[in-house]
Amino acid sequence: MLGFDALQSKRIKKVELTIIIVNYRVKYFLEQTLRSVAEATSGLQAQVVVVDNASGDDSLSFSRERFPDYTYIENSENVGFARANNQGIALAEGEYTLILNPDTVVTAQALTRSMAWLREHPDCGAVGVHMLDGNGVFLPESKRSFPTMWVSFCKIFGLSSLFPRSRWFAKYHLRYLAEDEPHKVDILSGAYMMCRTDVLKRLGGLDEDFFMYGEDIDLSYRIVKEGFANWYVPVDIIHYKGESTKKDSMRYVRVFYNAMLIFYRKHFPRVGRVLYPVIKLGVAVRASLAMLKRVCKRVFKPFTSKPAPSKPWVIMSAESVAVSLATGLNHYTRAIPMSGECNVLIDDATYSYAQIVEMIATNARKGVDFHIYSSRNRKVISPKMQA
Repeated sequence: MLGFDALQSKRIKKVELTIIIVNYRVKYFLEQTLRSVAEATSGLQAQVVVVDNASGDDSLSFSRERFPDYTYIENSENVGFARANNQGIALAEGEYTLILNPDTVVTAQALTRSMAWLREHPDCGAVGVHMLDGNGVFLPESKRSFPTMWVSFCKIFGLSSLFPRSRWFAKYHLRYLAEDEPHKVDILSGAYMMCRTDVLKRLGGLDEDFFMYGEDIDLSYRIVKEGFANWYVPVDIIHYKGESTKKDSMRYVRVFYNAMLIFYRKHFPRVGRVLYPVIKLGVAVRASLAMLKRVCKRVFKPFTSKPAPSKPWVIMSAESVAVSLATGLNHYTRAIPMSGECNVLIDDATYSYAQIVEMIATNARKGVDFHIYSSRNRKVISPKMQA
């Protein structure tokens, strides 16, 4: 039985980390994220806040049943990413606060290294990490520059894509900086952004003028204005729905560049007057190209498309037979081949999420698609899954 002093010590134990996750209609992604968070925080004093933006499904009850110790906020309408995060920030008790997307897989190493970097660098206000998509491909939005006039021009008119390693043209995504080394950068991604809680609250959280996209750019900029630095630290996490998956959408083009306009009106009103017509022209050009690309796909698909050859399945599980029966996969192997195309299904009952992230990161190559088998739900979570 605990004595009085031990009980008091237990009660006043300081929360090290608050994790805020805003959910909107990604029930099974969210459940997987929360599983990875539970594993990653097992040795930490952590507070987890889940804010649901009126998903209209059973996301919240589904998660609350499985993770009853977490805090849940249920909005009656979709109030946007910024406002929903601010609801969580208002409750934050941790020394550090992690803004985290509901379609991520995190590890203890990612959390502890981020926290250690903040502790060891008093001038650091926020930390981002090496984000990989569901197939292990690096997401360039992990580290970016502020959208100055030149950087914005190169981004809007495609020069950064044409010259991805150029220090002159490719400043937006900083691809000329080594992925495997830490760097002081301008902008971190809102998919994983660990901040000092006192700085975050002093800045008033995220700017609610941004409904979707641009909040992380604005927050990163304000952190730097406050006298702190943003750092990119090369430790892996998985983020399923990176920017690269949406860039051909006309809606994405409009919303993203409108967010840039809000950013300029707020921080650079004089420069903004010059840049507004340029950005609007860029939006029109990019939206037209997106529309043309869609039309071409629809017109020429019947003439060019061929049935995709079925790729063999590799089931990474201690219970591979049971998993194959549950998923309907009859022909499979149990080892990832050194070459060739294949689908890899990883059982989360056999491997920890830290092992899964490492497996995807170290085996990523063209033609290999990774999927995670949720043993509790008998669901296959994959990059192509929408909910």
